[in-house]
Amino acid sequence: MSTTTATETPVQETQAPVLTVTEKAAAEVKRIIAEQQGAGGVPEKIYLRLRVVGGGCSGFQHKLDLDPQVNEKLDEVFDAHGVPVVVDKRSLMYLAGATVDFHDDLNRRGFSITNPSAKSHCGCGSSFSM
Repeated sequence: MSTTTATETPVQETQAPVLTVTEKAAAEVKRIIAEQQGAGGVPEKIYLRLRVVGGGCSGFQHKLDLDPQVNEKLDEVFDAHGVPVVVDKRSLMYLAGATVDFHDDLNRRGFSITNPSAKSHCGCGSSFSM
């Protein structure tokens, strides 16, 4: 199965994703995409990009973005409850077994990423070490 980018380049989807996006997280991503597309300026085909970048007090941070671009040589694409997810191959090494979830509780609202590969987290919880 393949998907296409905004430039109609075929991209192979990964059959078995190494990370999980929960139904609640996928539903919130769909809501955000629909809201932004309704306001205009957002392409029809857009991906949830998950990556690991250097930074924070512990060395690494998770990043979630909406991205209309996919690089077929560097990115893996898979579907999570109807949301196309893109992860670059370097970040995949750090995300094995990770779970992206969404919380909408009295004390907590937003996305969270639980990563079993992380050895420790900083005090504020925004970065981790490997």
